[in-house]
Amino acid sequence: MTIAASRCIRPCLRCYPHKLMSKMRDEIRQQPTALERTLRLELRNVEKLRKRLAANPPRMIVLAARGTSDNAALFGRYLLEIATGIPVALAAPSIFTLYGATLRFDGTLVVAISQSGESTDTNLVLERAKEGGALTIGITNEPESTLARMAEYTFLVRAGKEKSVAATKTYTGQLLMLYLLAYALGARLKLDDLRRLPDWASASLKLEKEIADRAERYRFMTHSVVVGRGLNYANAFEFALKMMETCYVVAERFSSADFLHGPIAMVESSFPVFLFAPGGVTWASMKEMHDKLTSLKAETLLITDASCREAAALDKRRVITVPARLRHAGPLPEEVFTPIPYIIPAQLFAASLAVEKGLDPDQPRTLSKVTRTL
Repeated sequence: MTIAASRCIRPCLRCYPHKLMSKMRDEIRQQPTALERTLRLELRNVEKLRKRLAANPPRMIVLAARGTSDNAALFGRYLLEIATGIPVALAAPSIFTLYGATLRFDGTLVVAISQSGESTDTNLVLERAKEGGALTIGITNEPESTLARMAEYTFLVRAGKEKSVAATKTYTGQLLMLYLLAYALGARLKLDDLRRLPDWASASLKLEKEIADRAERYRFMTHSVVVGRGLNYANAFEFALKMMETCYVVAERFSSADFLHGPIAMVESSFPVFLFAPGGVTWASMKEMHDKLTSLKAETLLITDASCREAAALDKRRVITVPARLRHAGPLPEEVFTPIPYIIPAQLFAASLAVEKGLDPDQPRTLSKVTRTL
C-alpha cells in the first residue's frame, strides 16, 4: 500500500497556512485553558465527594458512556483499578435498553460520562443504577443537561461550547475528571501533578506544525492500525475514532498484546501503524511491537516523549516526541500522566490529515453532535 505522495498535487497545509483553521483545530488549541479552568472550578466539589467516599467507599465502580466518552471510560477503568484497587466495569447499556434486565447496585458507584448529557441509553443506565441503590455521578460538559439533573453528584467538564462534531477538548476534560475521581477515591495522585497537565498539554501543541507536515505523507492512506497498551490503550481507540470520523480511514485499534494474537497477519510492506509508546511498564512490549513491525517493513509512527531515552534512539522520521521538560511545569512524570499530552498530537494529526484529503473535519458526513441511541 502506498501512502505517500511523490509531489504536491493539490493545495496543502504547507502551501496554504490558512488551511490550519477549523473549529476542530481551534478547540484542540483550547485544551490547556479548558483543563486549567476545570481544575480550578471543580476541585472544591471533588473534595466534598472525597469526604463522602472516605466514609463509605464503594465495593465496585461501573462506568457508562458511548462514543468518545466511552474511550474516556476505558481510560478510567485502567486508572481507577490501578490507582484505587477497586474493580471497575464498563456498562453495557443494551442490558437495560433492549433486554430490560434488573441489576443489583448496592455498594456500587455508577459514573455516567457524556459530553452533551443527553445520551439516552447512558442516562437510562444511571437511572436504573439509582433505582438499584447506587451512588451516582455524572460527568458532562452541559450544566443544564438531563444527566446533570439526574446524577447525585455532577462534575462539569468546563470546556466551553464544543462546535466541531469531532470531540477533542471534551475528551481530555473527561480524562482530567477521571483523574479527579481517582483522587476522590483515595488514589495517591498529587494535585500539583494534576495542575501541571495544562502545561503538558501546551507542550504537545508546540508540535502542531511538525505534525501538519507529517500528515502530508499519509494523504492516500485508507486503512491503518493504532496500537496502545495500559493507560494509553484508550488513546488508541480515540485516535482511531478521530481518523475514522474526520478522515474516513478504516482504523483498527488494538493493545500490543492482542495485536500479536492474529491481527498482525494483515501487516505488509508500507502498511501504516501508529503506536502510543511511553516509557515505563508498557515500553518493553511496545518496543517489541515496533521492532516486529519494522522487520515487516510497516510504516510506523510512534507517539512518545523526550523522557523515554530508548525512543530517542529510533528513526526520528518515525517518532513524534512530546517535550518532556517545561520551564514552569517540570519534567513529565511517570506514565500515569501521559494520556492527555499524548492524545493531542493524535488529534492534530487527524485534523491535518482531513485537510490533506480535502475533507472538512468539522462536519463529518452522516454525523451530528448529539447522538441518541437505545
